[in-house]
Amino acid sequence: MTIVDDQKNPDLNFPTPSSPTPEEAQAFQLAIQYGKETDGDLLLATDPDADRLGGAVKNNSGEYVLLTGNQMGALLLHYMLSQKQEKGILSDNSVILKRVVTSELGRAIAENYGVETVDTLTGFKYIAEKIEEYKREKTKTFQFGYEESYGYLIGGFVRDKDAVQAAVLIAEASAYYKQQEMTLYDGITELYEIYGYYKESLTSYTLKGKDGAEQINRIVKRFRKHLPAEIAGAAVEKIEDYQSGIRTNLLKAQQERIDLPSSDVLRFWLQGGSWFAIRPSGTEPKVKFYFGVKRGTDRKSEERLKEVKASVINVVKEI
Repeated sequence: MTIVDDQKNPDLNFPTPSSPTPEEAQAFQLAIQYGKETDGDLLLATDPDADRLGGAVKNNSGEYVLLTGNQMGALLLHYMLSQKQEKGILSDNSVILKRVVTSELGRAIAENYGVETVDTLTGFKYIAEKIEEYKREKTKTFQFGYEESYGYLIGGFVRDKDAVQAAVLIAEASAYYKQQEMTLYDGITELYEIYGYYKESLTSYTLKGKDGAEQINRIVKRFRKHLPAEIAGAAVEKIEDYQSGIRTNLLKAQQERIDLPSSDVLRFWLQGGSWFAIRPSGTEPKVKFYFGVKRGTDRKSEERLKEVKASVINVVKEI
C-alpha cells in the first residue's frame, strides 16, 4: 500500500485538491501520478470525514479511469454476495438497501442471488432506519446498503455510509480478481455482460434566489401535473410520486401505495427499461435530474442515455 505524501496528514485548508471529495476527478490527480509510478492496481480516496469512497482502476489500455458510485456499489455487492453464497453463509431472508435513484444494476445482481432489494429515500438515515427495523422485528437480514453518490455500508454495526468498511472490501475484491488474472475494470465489464449495460447520469440546474426557487417549483409542478406521454420515443409506463406516495401503472390503469415517507421526488419509467427522476435539492438551490438506461452493449446504452437526457431537458427548457 502506498499513501500520497501530500495528503496523508490532516490539513483543514485541503491544499492539494480544489474540492476534497472522491466524487470529483481532480481529487485523484496526485493518486494517479503515484499509481503510474508504482503500477498500482487500485487507487482509493475518501472525503475528509471518511464516509464516501471513490476509486480508480486501470482500463484495457492501462489508463486509470474513475469508477462511478454505481459501479463501485455493483462490484462490492457482487463480490460480497458471491463469496457468502460460495461459503454457504448467505441467509435466505437477506436484503440490500439502495436509494430510489441508484442504479438498477444492484437489484439485478441481488435478484440473481435470491436477495431482496428495498428502495429508500435520499439520506443514509433511511437505510439506518430500515436496518434497525429489520433487527428489531427479526424479519430480514441486512447485507448491504449504498447510494450512487459514493456511499456504502457493509456491516450494520455502523448506521451511516462508511468508507473504511468499503475500502477494505473493495481492496479484497481487487485481490480476488487479480488471482483470476482480472482487474476491477474487467470485473465491472463482466457484470455488464451478464446483466446488461446499465448506464446512469445526473444533471443539475442551480437556480438561486426567490426567482430560482419559483422556477424549481414550476419545473417539478410541470412534470407532476402534466405528465409526459412519452420520452425519447418511448411511452411512459409507470410514475412514482413520492410526495403523494402513489405509484401509477399507466398501462394497466392501476395505482398502489409507496411505503415510504413523503418526499418531493418523481420517477418515470419508460418502455424498454429506461427511467428518469426529478428531485429538488434539500440543501442547495438546485433541481436534480437522474437518468438510468439499460441496453445490450455499451455503445447502445450510451446512445440511449443521451436520447433520454436530451428529451427530458427539452421539456425543461420549455418551462
